[in-house]
Amino acid sequence: MIFSNLPNSHRYAALHPLFPRAFEYIRNTNLISLAPGCYPIVGDDLLAIVEYAHGRKRSEAKLESHRRYIDIQLVLEGTDEMGWKALADCHKPVSDYSPEKDIRFFDDIPDTWIATPPGAFCIFFPDDAHAPLVSDGQIRKVVFKIAAE
Repeated sequence: MIFSNLPNSHRYAALHPLFPRAFEYIRNTNLISLAPGCYPIVGDDLLAIVEYAHGRKRSEAKLESHRRYIDIQLVLEGTDEMGWKALADCHKPVSDYSPEKDIRFFDDIPDTWIATPPGAFCIFFPDDAHAPLVSDGQIRKVVFKIAAE
């Protein structure tokens, strides 16, 4: 898991061949004007999912993990307090892995919470379980889905 902000995004470009494309999209797109929905950037290998939702309480947020995709979760408005726990330490699954949705949920409690303000992002790899959309107010964010392989 990585927590950072946009001015430092160049530090992470070398971690994956599609990270530079994701950060280029962020720099060259008026993200705040995009309606909620899914925007393919490089076929199914790089997607931008725009979300605008009312946050939930920590107790309502379930840890989730993905196998096929890495998430770059960029907050545009509000503060998203995202939970994190190493996937290897999650022992209370509440669902089987769904290959169609690339997701599995857990009832474990996050080890830490990261208050992510506008302009900041978290990168979650397949070995990171995370619980997003935790807030007292509205959150506008873009989740970039990057094919892990």
